[in-house]
Amino acid sequence: MESNPIFRFDVNASSGAARSGTFVTPHGAVQTPVFMPVGTLGTVKALDPDDLVGAGAEIVLANAYHLHLRPGDEVIRELGGLHKFMAWNRPILTDSGGFQVFSLEGLRRVDEDGVEFRSHIDGSRHRFTPESVIEIQRNLGADVIMQFDHVIPGQSTFSESQEASDRSIRWLERCVTAHSELQAQGPKPQALFPIVQGGIHAELRKQAARTIAGMSDWHGTAIGGLSVGESKPDMYAMLELLHPELPQDRPRYLMGVGFPEDLIEGVRRGVDLFDCVAPTRMGRNGTAFSSTGRLNIKRADFRTDPRPIDEACDCAACRRFSRAYLRHLYVSDEILGLRLLSLHNVHFLVSLMRGARAAIEAGAFDSWASEWLLRLASGPDPET
Repeated sequence: MESNPIFRFDVNASSGAARSGTFVTPHGAVQTPVFMPVGTLGTVKALDPDDLVGAGAEIVLANAYHLHLRPGDEVIRELGGLHKFMAWNRPILTDSGGFQVFSLEGLRRVDEDGVEFRSHIDGSRHRFTPESVIEIQRNLGADVIMQFDHVIPGQSTFSESQEASDRSIRWLERCVTAHSELQAQGPKPQALFPIVQGGIHAELRKQAARTIAGMSDWHGTAIGGLSVGESKPDMYAMLELLHPELPQDRPRYLMGVGFPEDLIEGVRRGVDLFDCVAPTRMGRNGTAFSSTGRLNIKRADFRTDPRPIDEACDCAACRRFSRAYLRHLYVSDEILGLRLLSLHNVHFLVSLMRGARAAIEAGAFDSWASEWLLRLASGPDPET
């Protein structure tokens, strides 16, 4: 697969293993490290695209599996592609459905050719193969697309992890062929990212990274199969292991990771892109990120608390509303409460990565990270 000159990654500064960069795509440049809000079904839950722009989001993620089920990737193609469909004119990355191999274990069957899913919506059966997944993502028209991979629990045995990793590499070869054939049919530039699997087994991770690096001149590399049940120290160890194995001049994407401390630890180990459903999911459940840890807005003592969620935050929720008001909205089942908490959490992570970039460019990332991690561990107070 030949490199497409439309995509480019420039490392602007580094501080230890952490680096700030610019990832250029057909729909604009993304400043890294960056957090990508997750719009699984073409929408970041409860938020308008203008909210995302206001929060500073530069790129969002959508999911090929879910959009294939509804409204259908061919429907989206006929309506002009996902950017037009969801009114988002900035970069989009699509996941391939590999995570659903893990999360929908009771609704799927894996074989060498691909995966048969039973829809969680209506029970209908859908066959996903490396070839069909690439076609689905072409129909969606995302800027960055992912290979189809076999994701298994993080604590899986060596033999289980080897089987899944080896299968993912065989599927990657088929994805490359399908991607090249579709690209030859007409101009629709898309960067295909491979995914390094291997569980928490150092030998498998190194082997996968080296095999993948020898297959093509990739525009970037994803690290998958982490944050799926393994311990945080195990996840960090795998990132440290992979740092010297992955190309230094291409972006690294850690899939499905989005808690503040994990973003900081990931950047510290050379990761550039992150995504996770956590900020909006936690917002809908009444939990807000803050610079001193998580805050449960449902707490009774917030009933008369005039402070914002986080006095250091400049999001629309923190600029305008008190904890007391947000608690009132949440316990009253008012939709605005879910929307404001989700907006705050997305803004918080996007801003956190902006701060990381500034610290890297100042050559002070390690001290910045240590201070942040200390504050996050302290907690707002013992009951949050």
